[in-house]
Amino acid sequence: MARGDLGIAVPPSWRRRSDPAHGVLMAARATTLPASGVRPELTLTCTPVDRDLESWRDDAMDELAERLDDFALEDDDTYDLDGHDVAYRRFAHRVGAADLLCDQWAWVVGGLGVTLTCSVAREDYGDYYDVFEAIAETVDLGPLAA
Repeated sequence: MARGDLGIAVPPSWRRRSDPAHGVLMAARATTLPASGVRPELTLTCTPVDRDLESWRDDAMDELAERLDDFALEDDDTYDLDGHDVAYRRFAHRVGAADLLCDQWAWVVGGLGVTLTCSVAREDYGDYYDVFEAIAETVDLGPLAA
């Protein structure tokens, strides 16, 4: 899948990585540094998936719990977003001294799993959660459904 196949809108002031890793369609981070000292960032990934949305996400959360320090799942839900089922998860973990919160939306369309993960320091979450939700609402899965 080519990087340009999916649409997503990010705040114009955020800097996009010019050459993200394999499987990463887009990675961006805020250019403004909040008081916490941790820049908010997002990653949009795509990978082949051969199972249903819920089992794929449950396995992904198990993997994150093993890999991330102090992992804690704080919220999970599945709902319809623009005609596609989306699995939403909010989880916390630590990187060094930073307590991070991640909002994550995931879709399975046409055998491909798309995941949007937005991360921010817990103390800055109140300033960014609505920005993250607005970004998630712009993810255009149309090219995958075609």
